[in-house]
Amino acid sequence: MKRLARHKSFGGWHERYSHQSKMTNTEMTFAIYLPPQAEQGKRVPVLYFLSGLTCTDENFSTKAGAQQYAAKYGLALVIPDTSPRGQEVADDDAYDLGQGAGFYLNATQSPWAEHYRMYDYIVEELPELIETNFPVTGQASIFGHSMGGHGALQIGLKNSERYSSISAFAPIVNPSEVPWGQKAFTAYLGPDQSAWQTYDSTKLIALAENVQPILIDQGLADDFYPQQLQPQAFAEAAKKNGAAVTLNWHEGYDHSYYFIASFIEKHIAFHAEHLGLKAEAGSSDCQ
Repeated sequence: MKRLARHKSFGGWHERYSHQSKMTNTEMTFAIYLPPQAEQGKRVPVLYFLSGLTCTDENFSTKAGAQQYAAKYGLALVIPDTSPRGQEVADDDAYDLGQGAGFYLNATQSPWAEHYRMYDYIVEELPELIETNFPVTGQASIFGHSMGGHGALQIGLKNSERYSSISAFAPIVNPSEVPWGQKAFTAYLGPDQSAWQTYDSTKLIALAENVQPILIDQGLADDFYPQQLQPQAFAEAAKKNGAAVTLNWHEGYDHSYYFIASFIEKHIAFHAEHLGLKAEAGSSDCQ
């Protein structure tokens, strides 16, 4: 790994790294926030955040205000990039396909299959890298925004033994039925829609067993709701399967990081609870 940046933040350290990925066969970038507890000889759980279309790790890192709450509860934040990148990596002129739009799946179609293996990268390679090189435990939870909400939900549901809880801001929950997902799935997975089902969270929750606690927040002023974002479909499928999903609606909130920053504390507190963490005394003050 090569460290690209390091910043003191709320008593801990926010760092960026690049490394050569075996899964994507490209150089990948991720950020990690290590809370002050990690410098006190303590290993801490990890909360993975998956970002949305066009984002890198830096959008969440600089706009969400999450580090202060990670410090409060004593957990690490890991924020990967949204896709492989580079001149040799297939791309598209549109913002919702190609670089910056990996959709957290393993592509099977040319030219995408060579590098677009974001599912394996997030589920296998990145956790191994984090657990080998940083003072973290094997405990983890996962959350995300928009395309990253789709990633967090489908990855979390398929790996319930790995993630204690799942949450999402304005997630793409029903990609097989909406334009963003249909475009990406056709390109990456081909026209056979049976291959799409394993990455569709609404299909997955309908059949899932041992579902973790799930929290979803959706703004009602979101330009992408309800055409691209259909959280009620996910919640209804979960209810039919007896799975507990908390879906909160918010009047006036849009799709931006203003929305995420407004509710990030509640999401981190939600994950902290299910990771067995409590806020440390005095940690509400900026450190």
